[in-house]
Amino acid sequence: MESPAKGKKAPAGRNVGGLKKKPITRSVKAGLQFPVGRIGRYLKKGRYAQRVGTDAPVYLAAVLEYLAAEAYQSRRLI
Repeated sequence: MESPAKGKKAPAGRNVGGLKKKPITRSVKAGLQFPVGRIGRYLKKGRYAQRVGTDAPVYLAAVLEYLAAEAYQSRRLI
């Protein structure tokens, strides 16, 4: 039985003939301003642990962003 689609199927993971999707950063996915990818790279490069989980840089970026916002707010109140 043949599939109803005409033409060849695209290989897995490839977008053949279509428009390329713009990559979405992990910072955008998490709704953060701080760079999650860069923080993850620094965590790995700094050798703080043998392995770094995928959620660790997201959490750390959120904490750093929160602290920066708090410092900014307290600065504005003075």
